[in-house]
Amino acid sequence: MKTVGIIFSNIHDKEIKELTSNRTLASVPYACRYRLVDFALSNMTNSEITKVGIITKSNYQSLMDHVGSGKSWDLSRKNGGVMILPPFGNRESKVYNSRFEALSNAIGFLKTCNEDYVVMTDCDNVCNIDYQKVIEYHIEKHADITVVYRKKYLPNDDNKVRTQFILDDDGRVIKTVISKKHDVEVNKFSNIFVINRLFLLNILENAEDLEYTSFSRDVMIKGVDMYRIYGYEFTGYYASIDSLANYYKHNMELLVKENRDALFREGGAIFTNVRDSAPCRFEEGGSAKNSLIADGCVIEGEVINSILFRGVHVAKGAVVKDSILMQNTEVGEGTQLNCVIADKQVHVLKGRLLSGHPTHPYFITKDSIV
Repeated sequence: MKTVGIIFSNIHDKEIKELTSNRTLASVPYACRYRLVDFALSNMTNSEITKVGIITKSNYQSLMDHVGSGKSWDLSRKNGGVMILPPFGNRESKVYNSRFEALSNAIGFLKTCNEDYVVMTDCDNVCNIDYQKVIEYHIEKHADITVVYRKKYLPNDDNKVRTQFILDDDGRVIKTVISKKHDVEVNKFSNIFVINRLFLLNILENAEDLEYTSFSRDVMIKGVDMYRIYGYEFTGYYASIDSLANYYKHNMELLVKENRDALFREGGAIFTNVRDSAPCRFEEGGSAKNSLIADGCVIEGEVINSILFRGVHVAKGAVVKDSILMQNTEVGEGTQLNCVIADKQVHVLKGRLLSGHPTHPYFITKDSIV
């Protein structure tokens, strides 16, 4: 089952502008030591997918720095490996704004592949999934497209447009609904597809004749009767990073052991670009409770229910509670932080009191002095 992977790094940047003003969503830090792209890349490596293209649009320098040659994911190879696919543009063309336009920019890459299947995934998915099982299901059903979905209750106060599927008894998608109306359990799309490569190329190359401009509308909705589209239910741990509040919520979920065990499960290692640094150091009076703390941190104050990335310094008398502090953040003496997200290299001066709420965390932009 020769398969090539496609990762969309920018599709949902607008959903979380606070963290993507200077980086792609793919390179947003997550879970103390990772980047969001690590989960998609690791899932592909663990599923024996050794050729991966990462489609980018803008602000992808940090993504290139992080992925590098792909060695951390065993993707530094003479044949295959990982490739960054920047946008192709000229005076007549525009940088893509949709999944369909992004794929159109990757036609050249897809043509050079000889794999039979394509696994496509967004970077807002945090999960540990075996793509081989999805591909086997796809082949068994003789499907043109297989979409991964989860059964999920969507409350009325969920104001986002969601893609939902209605399936027959055989698992075939008979209707696709894109709606804001919820208050019901639905088969929610997880932004992961398996698709036949030649089928995908045919759609992309004939898009103008077919008058296709949107993958969701023209393929997933209008194409339900024309194409064999099947749904594969994923029942494992899954987090969708589609807002700052959900970024905060799902990071905090990892303070619960059951969630960590489900995401970082045995047999499904999550790899990242490892940077060597000294172990975390606790000075006299420093303490931590129910927190994830990376290497290189210095703790002189109190850390409670928080996530600290590499090189964070919490000064004497400071209290960090229910917060996420990214790389090289400095917290001054006597400062109190509650429900705060601090981007990289933030300096919070001594004696400050900053507080947010789980649904509206207090966000501090990169390189700020507060």
